[in-house]
Amino acid sequence: MELHEMVLEAAEVVRKIADIKPEVGIILGTGLGMLGDKIEAVARISYGDIPHFPTSTVDTHAGELILGRLAGKNVVALSGRFHRYEGYSLQQVTFPVRVAKALGVHTLIVSNAAGGMNPQFQAGDLMVITDHINLMGDNPLIGPNDDALGPRFPDMSEPYARTLIDLAEAAALKSGIRLQRGVYVAVTGPCLETRAEYRFLRFIGADAVGMSTVPEVIVAVHAGLRVLGFSAITDECLPDALEAANIEKIIAVANAAEPKLSALVLECLQGMDA
Repeated sequence: MELHEMVLEAAEVVRKIADIKPEVGIILGTGLGMLGDKIEAVARISYGDIPHFPTSTVDTHAGELILGRLAGKNVVALSGRFHRYEGYSLQQVTFPVRVAKALGVHTLIVSNAAGGMNPQFQAGDLMVITDHINLMGDNPLIGPNDDALGPRFPDMSEPYARTLIDLAEAAALKSGIRLQRGVYVAVTGPCLETRAEYRFLRFIGADAVGMSTVPEVIVAVHAGLRVLGFSAITDECLPDALEAANIEKIIAVANAAEPKLSALVLECLQGMDA
């Protein structure tokens, strides 16, 4: 079965369960998991009930699609994302973005946990993503292109919409939330980086590093969606003062940042054009 047909089949199953046309898609990555509880849900659909959806294997990712109202907008939220390090292809990782587009979404909000390499960042900071670097050694658009899904050579000069970045910064100022801005670099993981790798990533222009988001954004741009992205800075990755990674501590920092990021996204949704 062709990718376009798979997308349409999955979208049709969702429509039969919930008669709502979402305007905004939200990937509830690390830092936004609790936002799903604030949605006035019309339906919650397990990924296992949607044709062609992978199953999330990460403990902190719920694995359900939520449709409903949030901050005055019709939304579809993906509670749980997929990662390359779980063994999925990037086409599988990004499949939910294709389905969100087929359901009617015009804007995508993404979030992640990231290591901060900019010395001005502190653990617990939030960062609005202004650009990205793909170091995953792969691209979800490799293979035959279906013009019904997007162009063969999508332009990536503005993957994160400047108008939405401005909106986020204004929302942060209004809410009294400290918001950094910077470039996110995606690597495959699952191991964290060496000192030499942190030096290299900082040298090439990255402010934060993580293991997700970029493939989803590439497909969103390919599909013609506007994108707003945030990183929760969970640890300070400074090569000359690097401490051994403590995953429990990283998750705790991400959880502590979650109320701020949820409040920021709600403010952005309220100020977003319909």
